[in-house]
Amino acid sequence: MIEAELKARVHAPESVAQQLDKLATARVEVYRDTYYDRPDGSLDKTGEELRVRTVHGTDGTRTVLTYKSAAVDEASGSKPEYETHVEDAEATHAILRGLGYVPFIAFEKHCRNYDFEAHGRKMLATLVRVPEIDGTFLEVETLVDDDDLTSALDDIRFVLTDLGISPEDLTRETYTGAVAAQRR
Repeated sequence: MIEAELKARVHAPESVAQQLDKLATARVEVYRDTYYDRPDGSLDKTGEELRVRTVHGTDGTRTVLTYKSAAVDEASGSKPEYETHVEDAEATHAILRGLGYVPFIAFEKHCRNYDFEAHGRKMLATLVRVPEIDGTFLEVETLVDDDDLTSALDDIRFVLTDLGISPEDLTRETYTGAVAAQRR
């Protein structure tokens, strides 16, 4: 499946949160993300991602291992995504290091997640704050097959417009890139 996703900078986060609260109940969670790469940095160079995410929320803690291959849509950055829950975060980190992967960057994201349906699709909207970078972001995504990507991105644009997000607010800026730049 491809994660059809658009990300935008949000200028009025309280207003967007109020609108999203009308669509779904927010799940407030803190993500602790560690991105891995090969020692030569080849995953980052090709736009691939290998991530261990530990999510802390009111329902407890869970860990997810994710691999995203290179973007299949340059304008949005949408990527094929493969994800699975893992039982033991520390064992997962040890396995990746044992296979020769090295931690590339690690940081925390503070998220308000909203699951809802729009335009006949299951959508996930996430308001994101990363303590190390300025601003609030909104990600809206849905999982689709290759042949449905363009239509799904159009549907996401409609959702963003309904939330008061303009096309000028869209960004391809990555959290990993922004955090790395901030740490330099």
